[in-house]
Amino acid sequence: MSRHHEIPARPDAMVLGTFDAARPPVLTVASGDTVTLHAHPAGGRESLHPDPARVPADLRHALDTLERGLGPHVVTGPIHVEGAEPGDMLQVDILDLKFRLDWGFVSILPLLGTLPDEFTDYETVHADIDTARGVCRLPWGTELPLDPFFGILGTAPPAAWGRVGTSVPRAFGGNMDNKELKVGTSLYLPVFNRGGGFYAGDGHGVQGDGEVCVTALETGLTGTFRLTARRDLQGTWPFAETPTDLMSIGLHESLDEAMRQAVRGMVRLVCARTHLTRNQAYMLCSLAGNLRITQTVDGNKGVHMLLPKAALTIP
Repeated sequence: MSRHHEIPARPDAMVLGTFDAARPPVLTVASGDTVTLHAHPAGGRESLHPDPARVPADLRHALDTLERGLGPHVVTGPIHVEGAEPGDMLQVDILDLKFRLDWGFVSILPLLGTLPDEFTDYETVHADIDTARGVCRLPWGTELPLDPFFGILGTAPPAAWGRVGTSVPRAFGGNMDNKELKVGTSLYLPVFNRGGGFYAGDGHGVQGDGEVCVTALETGLTGTFRLTARRDLQGTWPFAETPTDLMSIGLHESLDEAMRQAVRGMVRLVCARTHLTRNQAYMLCSLAGNLRITQTVDGNKGVHMLLPKAALTIP
């Protein structure tokens, strides 16, 4: 019988800017258990809403307490999953996402983004989040539908890597900023250390593919996940599936190479789930697969491919 756990929004359950396999877990769960965790937005005090009444005390306490790391993200974890061993995959079923704040922010920052030399009038703006109507309202009046997801979902990096910053997504996942990783999606993350060491953070209210100015609508989220050690799946690279599609993931400083990774990954997924040859899977990717630019701003750029599961059905 699976159990449910909750991690409170306390600094001792969070880390600012760094992944490290040596960090002790904040929670140990059995494989198949569910966990609700609370996460603060990325960014420091300069990103807080100008109205102090709209900034929760636990967010201020975290920013006052957490030791500065190698990146700007407050992440919650790690969570140790019993039975997860190096070489396995950790299945992360995203069950629920809720907003912790009624605002989010968007920034243009020095030397960051897709066009850093063209946008040097740096600023941060705040948008109101209206969960009742399901929209956010930008300062100039535009309203956009809310579509929340966590920008950071990952396992602990290999121990040999030491302390790793949260900004660059890598083989363990991390700051992938993939807007498809929302409620109903299952993410599969490679396990590099016993227990996996699952983290989540960097809540986003809405984001376009690319995340071109370097931020999404940065906000605080509460997420509920089912964490399952998959001893039957061996791998060293993340992938995912939505209710309708398989998803391969490419991460590389070269957008071209990230694209190639995503295509190779989808060919492997198709071959693993069907009796198709590699040639047939490659042709199917050309006919039914859709490549999308995940983000272009996190050091390692992201490309993901979505392929409808219906295309795997063979009469």
